[in-house]
Amino acid sequence: MSLETLRAQLDTLDRQLLELAVQRQRLSREIAAVKSATGQSTRDFTREREVLLRGRAVAQDLGLPPALAESMLKLLIRSSLATQEHARVVARGFGTGRRALVIGGRGKMGRWFVEFLASQGFAVAVADPAGGVEGYAHHGEWQAGAIDEDVIVVATPLGVTAQILAQLAERKPTGLVFDIGSLKTPLRAGLARLRETGCHVASIHPMFGPDTDLLSGRHVIFVDAGSGEAVEDARALFAHTMAEQVVMTLDEHDRLIAYVLGLSHAINIAFFTALAGSGEAAPRLARLSSTTFDAQLEVATRVAAESPALYYEIQKLNAYGGESLAALQGAVNRLCEVVARGEEGKFADMMTQGRDYLRTAAREPGRL
Repeated sequence: MSLETLRAQLDTLDRQLLELAVQRQRLSREIAAVKSATGQSTRDFTREREVLLRGRAVAQDLGLPPALAESMLKLLIRSSLATQEHARVVARGFGTGRRALVIGGRGKMGRWFVEFLASQGFAVAVADPAGGVEGYAHHGEWQAGAIDEDVIVVATPLGVTAQILAQLAERKPTGLVFDIGSLKTPLRAGLARLRETGCHVASIHPMFGPDTDLLSGRHVIFVDAGSGEAVEDARALFAHTMAEQVVMTLDEHDRLIAYVLGLSHAINIAFFTALAGSGEAAPRLARLSSTTFDAQLEVATRVAAESPALYYEIQKLNAYGGESLAALQGAVNRLCEVVARGEEGKFADMMTQGRDYLRTAAREPGRL
């Protein structure tokens, strides 16, 4: 057979595989309905393990690499879980008959919240001078409305968010108000003002990006701004998702975020800055790359594609940011000194200390 004929057969098989995936998604929606009706959780780790082990065994019998089968099944399971999670949120109808306003809804995370709230049945409006989101009511300026929605989400850059929170306090909305800022220190005054005027205010930090379709294994941090009831109402929005919910104080949040975001961002910025200044051509390095280099390069590439303004805010505006940067600088200086002095024992100590720390983290997954 010719190459064209063989490729045509592959195309046919690819379509059949995708058609089977569609059938699997349909079954996933039916499973979600049964689980919801019987009060079962969306995720069943025992069942997932059984599916993967059976898939590896079948692959072995068919002469297919078990690792390939496992990778394919993990993708299908993830897609199935996302389908089930979405179906469960929709079926709950938590927002039915209620209205929500997303200030900054045209932005990436703002749009995520628009669609998330809409999936729960909220009638969602977008307030954003940059434009609206197709299918939703739009206000160029949020101040033009009555501000009487049941839920108000502020999804704007940190500097703008601080101003909006203070302005909202003057309007005294009766619904739940929360921001989604990566830092809370710059928002302290605005959150306090809302609390002082008797508003129902909380603050959350979704620890995921706008492309996230499955919240299993993802964290959503809820910061208590002085109203425990508001925190619980904010948490209720995520009750039927598989997100890990973490409640903490404002200061605790920013101290930890200095390491979770600030340190990890700084390491990658330093990494690609060092590469860019090395004089070595990127294609040449890629040809010589190792597994570790490739993994680091992948993460650094994603960081480099993010908003410089946002990443600068995360470094500059965090009251605890200097602590993590100083720790990074100290670690690099120590490494340089140990290598320059030929202190192999101390180098090994650094590796051992890091290994022990990371093993502890691995034993306690899901914790910040």
